[in-house]
Amino acid sequence: MTRTGRRPGAPHTREAIMTAARRCFGTSGYEATSLRRVADEAGVDPALLIHYFGSKEGLFTAAMGLPFRPSELFAGLPEMTLPEAARTIAGLFLRLADGDDSRNAMLALVRSAVSNERAAAMLREFVTEELLTIIGGVSTRADARMRASLVAAQLIGVAMLRHVVKIETLADASPDEIVALVAPVIEQYLR
Repeated sequence: MTRTGRRPGAPHTREAIMTAARRCFGTSGYEATSLRRVADEAGVDPALLIHYFGSKEGLFTAAMGLPFRPSELFAGLPEMTLPEAARTIAGLFLRLADGDDSRNAMLALVRSAVSNERAAAMLREFVTEELLTIIGGVSTRADARMRASLVAAQLIGVAMLRHVVKIETLADASPDEIVALVAPVIEQYLR
């Protein structure tokens, strides 16, 4: 029987791509890093990056160890009513912040950004290019990106106080309690 389709890459190909991606994102940031540049650094065909990771966002997510892709996580927000979107944003974020694997990856990236300007630039560009665009798409206001930034600040603040500083009342609250209090604030930001 003859094989059809593309030959699989060598076993080390994916790791070579990840190493090159971390280096490129680390030195040039999210916006300035192209898939072609990562492929050149890894010594592979650019089509392999799409094959393994689907997109630049997918490559960044994998290279940084993030447990989610914003475009997949928040798919469907534009079709929701504003109250539904606010509850969904708060609920999904809390699910990530409360999950062991995702919390550790998110907090490691945030902690790195606090102490390292390169990490901060990388996180800033990724949040600006991907996350704020998605959340900002819920608002019809001219200042939608500013409003999305305030939503992100609110949620990151909740995660930091809940899991790093461990403010007792916030750390002990159920996700449903937090969503009930935070969703109206998110809705107001995006209104």
